[in-house]
Amino acid sequence: MELSKLGLTAFFSEQINNLEDKYKKYTPARVVLEHKHSYRVVTEQGEWLATIAGNFAYNAFAREDYPAVGDWVLVEQMPGEEKTIIHKLLERKSVFSRKVAGLEIGEQIVAANVDIVLLVMSLNEDFNIRRLERYLVAAWDSGAKPVIVLTKADLCKDATHSVKEVESVAFGVEIIVTSMVTGIGFERLRELFPEGVTGALLGSSGAGKSTLTNVLLGTERMKVSSIREDDAKGRHTTTHRELVMLSSGGSLIDTPGMRELQLWNQSDSLASSFQDIEQLAGQCRFRDCTHKGEPHCAVQQAIDEGMLEKARLQSYFKLQRELAYIERKTDIQVKQNEQRKWKQISKGLKSKRKG
Repeated sequence: MELSKLGLTAFFSEQINNLEDKYKKYTPARVVLEHKHSYRVVTEQGEWLATIAGNFAYNAFAREDYPAVGDWVLVEQMPGEEKTIIHKLLERKSVFSRKVAGLEIGEQIVAANVDIVLLVMSLNEDFNIRRLERYLVAAWDSGAKPVIVLTKADLCKDATHSVKEVESVAFGVEIIVTSMVTGIGFERLRELFPEGVTGALLGSSGAGKSTLTNVLLGTERMKVSSIREDDAKGRHTTTHRELVMLSSGGSLIDTPGMRELQLWNQSDSLASSFQDIEQLAGQCRFRDCTHKGEPHCAVQQAIDEGMLEKARLQSYFKLQRELAYIERKTDIQVKQNEQRKWKQISKGLKSKRKG
């Protein structure tokens, strides 16, 4: 396997070339599967099982310090075995993250180092424009290019109306409509993944991600489940994240369906996804307008005139509150991680002095 085909670009090659000499003896590898306490990695020599070096684990203070599917790492092969030890995690060029499910405040890395994020949503009763807004915010945040894939067009009475709905919230984002019955859209999807390009499939259960993966693979590798008839929602099919090579030459990370996607990062992604509201806000009379009742509010005027959906503004407020909450909590967590880091460094220095 030539690593350039697997996505080893100049961004990663330059990092390797600039590393300290102690890392030069190790082999570049890409993480293709994450187990509970180990990984599967691909090198030029083949696919190997990998575990974290003790020193690596000692210096890892948060989840993002550990490898995830799509990451590039430097590994050392164990003599006479198809096993390796991970010594170094290379800097990521993009990362799609979400807050871990539940009350815990922590980052879950869904996919790393992807060029394209395919946001998959079916055109049946599970079609949800508010959910798509949330996915778009996370996609812009990742640093990868978002592409919206609308599946099961054959189950939708008016696909054109649904596409227009999506266009109203997805500014400048390509929209691809697909159907397994008619075969539309798949040729364009294959064009997105030439050699060296990595994508990630993201969407709710039953949206058709595994079906899309099988089409792009050209084989029935991923198990496919039918949707439930009572509520048109899907069952979980993919149970783990895995990077697979496509027939077109690129690679794809298939992910389990998400029952919820809680936002994680705090960048300008909200403004990118809601640029219609941001532009209107610039026309309000008062610079600190909250768009909740102030006079001469351009946002509220747009709603009154039917130019902006009230539900979209409510979605904007909800995501804004969510991001502000995560930002406050992660600021505290960063400080705690710093304290842990310096405690460990201090312990290490004391041990050396005693030795």
